[in-house]
Amino acid sequence: MTVFCSHCHRPLQAEMSCLPRRGEQAPAASKPFRSTKSASKARRDQINVELQELRSLLPISAREKERLSYLHTMALVCLRLRGAQLFPPGTHSTPLAGPALGTELLSLLPGFLLVLSANGKLVYISENVAQILGLSMVELLAQGDTIFDILDGRTHEDVHKKLLLAQEEPGREVTFVSEMRTSKAFRLQHRGNRAVAVHGRFTALRSPACPTTTAFLALCTPVARLSADSDAGSQDDLFQSTHILDMTFTDVTESVTYHLGYRREELIGQSWYSLLHPEDADLAAAQHRAVALGAGATAGTAVLRVLRRDRTWAWLRVWARRDSGAHYIACTSRCLR
Repeated sequence: MTVFCSHCHRPLQAEMSCLPRRGEQAPAASKPFRSTKSASKARRDQINVELQELRSLLPISAREKERLSYLHTMALVCLRLRGAQLFPPGTHSTPLAGPALGTELLSLLPGFLLVLSANGKLVYISENVAQILGLSMVELLAQGDTIFDILDGRTHEDVHKKLLLAQEEPGREVTFVSEMRTSKAFRLQHRGNRAVAVHGRFTALRSPACPTTTAFLALCTPVARLSADSDAGSQDDLFQSTHILDMTFTDVTESVTYHLGYRREELIGQSWYSLLHPEDADLAAAQHRAVALGAGATAGTAVLRVLRRDRTWAWLRVWARRDSGAHYIACTSRCLR
């Protein structure tokens, strides 16, 4: 039986001719490639040059560019690329293709402008966001690149449902309230993050480059601070109510007339759900289940829209509690401005 060489696959008698002789080195191709320090430094230098080039192309002031870290640089580049994809330069429908909105125009708005892609990615944030959150657009992007990265985590599920609802029906306006991340100085001054009402809708983009694409356009306006303590702040903004376990009113304080316009006698016997905005019913039901099944514990607070007697909507921050052994649910509602 013929045995073959493992190097050249020739018969064994030729094996010695294919092996390296004493003093000779094996072929260079058989050596594993190893990165050297100089090669690594060359790659880092090349990456730095590319990042500096990208930074120089960003439409922000030279002072802001000097303060940008590499992380901030890449976040801004990604934001601009998403904006250019949704709003190609030269289209008349984009706030991104041309210069930023004027300071005078933005100062007239009650909040800042926000544009999201279909999957919740940040596409545009107007410069006046710093007046409301204490963070510039660049600093806000350091938190992440989606709407969920800058919102209170407790509202993620509700916001996700609202965005899906708006996406399924382009043109339908939805609203949600959530605390947004703010600067450390802002949190120290105001004892927490800032509550913001986001009101917007998905709009089809009339662009030849993406005729079927939609974007979520919204105005974000600040509301009264969402205190974690229901007793904090002015008691003039509160009213109390009690309900049987199915959330039918059994009693309510007289101050409800000031906030909602109803007389106390009108609400007793009515269901809490009869006053809720349809889009907020799921959130209220989740709070209801948590309280009803978790006796003695306070459920996570919910921000809900409740129908006033004059047929307008009031925003309420509602705390609910069922005492151990009790057959009723007590609620404290704060009216948000």
